[in-house]
Amino acid sequence: MTRIPLLRCSYNGTIPGFISFFANSHSGSEFIIRDYYSSHSNIENVKCLDDSLSLFRRMVRTQPLPSVFSFSKLLKNMVNMKHYSSVVSLFRQMLKSGIPIDGFILSIAINNYCLMHSSDCGFSVLAIYLKKSIPFNVVTFSTLLRGLFAESKIKDAVNLFKKLVRENICEPDEVMYSIVMNGLSKMGHTEKTFDLFRVMEQGSTKPNAYIYSIVVDALCKDRKLDAAISLFEEMKQKGIPPNVVTYNSLIDGFCKLGQWEEVRTLFFEMVNLNIYPDVCTLTIVTDGLCKEGKVEDAEEIMRHLIEKGVEPNVVTYNVIIDGYCLRGQIDRARRLFDSMIDKSIEPTIISYNILINGYCKKKKLDEAMHLFHEISRNGLKFSIVTYNTILQGLFEVGRTDIVQKFFADMLSMGLIPDLCTNRILLRGYFQNGLVEKAMSLFHELERKREDIDIELYTVIIDGLCKNGQLDKAHAIFEKLSLIGLFPNVITYTTIINGLCLEGLLDEAKDMLRKMEHNGCSPNNCTYNVIVQGFLKCGKISEMNTFLKKMSGRDFSFDASTVELLIDVSAKDPSLLNMIPQFHSGS
Repeated sequence: MTRIPLLRCSYNGTIPGFISFFANSHSGSEFIIRDYYSSHSNIENVKCLDDSLSLFRRMVRTQPLPSVFSFSKLLKNMVNMKHYSSVVSLFRQMLKSGIPIDGFILSIAINNYCLMHSSDCGFSVLAIYLKKSIPFNVVTFSTLLRGLFAESKIKDAVNLFKKLVRENICEPDEVMYSIVMNGLSKMGHTEKTFDLFRVMEQGSTKPNAYIYSIVVDALCKDRKLDAAISLFEEMKQKGIPPNVVTYNSLIDGFCKLGQWEEVRTLFFEMVNLNIYPDVCTLTIVTDGLCKEGKVEDAEEIMRHLIEKGVEPNVVTYNVIIDGYCLRGQIDRARRLFDSMIDKSIEPTIISYNILINGYCKKKKLDEAMHLFHEISRNGLKFSIVTYNTILQGLFEVGRTDIVQKFFADMLSMGLIPDLCTNRILLRGYFQNGLVEKAMSLFHELERKREDIDIELYTVIIDGLCKNGQLDKAHAIFEKLSLIGLFPNVITYTTIINGLCLEGLLDEAKDMLRKMEHNGCSPNNCTYNVIVQGFLKCGKISEMNTFLKKMSGRDFSFDASTVELLIDVSAKDPSLLNMIPQFHSGS
């Protein structure tokens, strides 16, 4: 982390206590530049960078100089407009020109650096505080802590916080505690968040409703619902009323576990306390219902809350549209998409991606392409996901003739293929029998030393097996360990399936033993693949060993195995007796 020896200053080794940045005296009235303000009533009305820079040049040429407050107001307005590099330039110019600087301007500069993800530069501003004898305060360090967390410098942030407390540099307030707890919880450090919460309880600054909500949310995200409810009850017993954020966290936690009775209880409890559901509540509940396939219920709740004055946003609509697409009800998804637009809610690129994916899954490429062309007309930018979805859709309907043109179009848009793109291309080429094209791309990726993960190699192995090139597939499988990749359960199942397709059942059994020896446990799919191999080869008697293993591990027949079993049972009706014993897992 950036060292801050500048904390050892001329204040006899200590930093004075809290002094508000706002305590600096300014002139009673804000400085007005007459010829500029004839067309602009105040600095907040400056809406573009050119006007901001023009105003600054006028201000520095004016004698006497405008108040420090006016400069800070201009810089703050530019930060709000996200002109971060220009703020740095003006700040440096002010330092060089000797324009008066106060603590508020320095805090704006630190915040600006942190928003640029340059917290190191933010720390360098601390030296100016010491040089100008401007006292630090809790806002200064809260801003730096927020910047460190934004850059995922968790260790640096924690060390800084401990230093502030240990050396009594400043006393943390609710805002600083919330920044640290929020930063820890967002990175999955639930236990540290909870420990800091208990430490805070022992100090002079006590947790408020916002702090409680951060900790409750962290526990819920970590699926520690009992601990979250316990803290929730503790909060109420201490007379700290929970807010909609607290309830949303709990509702989200129970939704993810499918515990709808608890969701209902919390929902009615908050309403009885006059804490009304907001759009976040609505989105959480609809998302939970859609993930369980209860899309109609989700839409019904949305309609009900609209009647109560809770307006859904584009995220809520996206959740339900995606729910219908996943169920293959693309017409209902489209009606909801159009309904959203009718209500003047602008679809995002995510909205388009969801609906395009729905059309592609239904093999309705004309509708998907129509939506694709609509994206640019509506001023939205394509994402890599958009192109990946269309590419996959084209392969699904065998339109390999225009895949290359579409891929070239993607590159011309400045979009770089990711791992998902390459997997789609490889799988699509194999699926359509274009083995040479697939292998050419694969070798090109190997030559470029692109990021190639085990999933991509699994696609290659699967494609070769399904195109009758088991030897090549097996050779690639065997070299995985040499390049530092280790087969997972899907990779092993894929090569076992390839061996079964060629009737090499003994080799398939050997691979299963090798898989278990290497610490990779077979799953339900692995056993179904082997059982199907025995069925296809008519090795019914030898199948019993695997049936016993499946039963012992509580595995079940999937739909493909049941279908094959029914076909084979035409020759041996006794096989049908296996179906009640091994229920379908599909």
